[in-house]
Amino acid sequence: MLLATLKSRFERYPNRHTGIHWPTVEARIAANNKALTSLAAMDASGGEPDVIGLNERDEILYCDCSAESPAGRRSLCFDDSALDARKENKPAGSAVGMAASMGIELLTEADYRHLQTLGEFDLKTSSWIATPIAVRALGGALFCDRRYGQVFVYHNGAQSYYAARGFRGSLRI
Repeated sequence: MLLATLKSRFERYPNRHTGIHWPTVEARIAANNKALTSLAAMDASGGEPDVIGLNERDEILYCDCSAESPAGRRSLCFDDSALDARKENKPAGSAVGMAASMGIELLTEADYRHLQTLGEFDLKTSSWIATPIAVRALGGALFCDRRYGQVFVYHNGAQSYYAARGFRGSLRI
């Protein structure tokens, strides 16, 4: 059933993966059980994963393409260090920790900006993104959204969490 869902989504949004053909994608997924498990977790948490291109190593790139930050991955602080540091009102988990448990990675700023060339995402929500070590070492973390026709990158304390902030993930196959 998941493969049927992925195929349907792939066919519905051809602009996201020009020049890539479903039989190639299906063969790569079939040869990689971990990828199928990760894609299932992405889909189950509301991410609506779809192919968004190939990277320089000819890996197929899957990304969460839900209109808003995946509903099953919101209200999370940035990473486990931030989660451990909270004394009160701890969220259920962290974006980095949940991504790792799903076998995916948080989008980089470049990934996020590329996704926004394929549609308009996070018009009402925001998404944590991979954060430079220097920023994280000072207690901060980065997140993005799209407002006023522009993509914005912001900072916040890594311990913060909001009902409208989640994370988008990527998977290379």
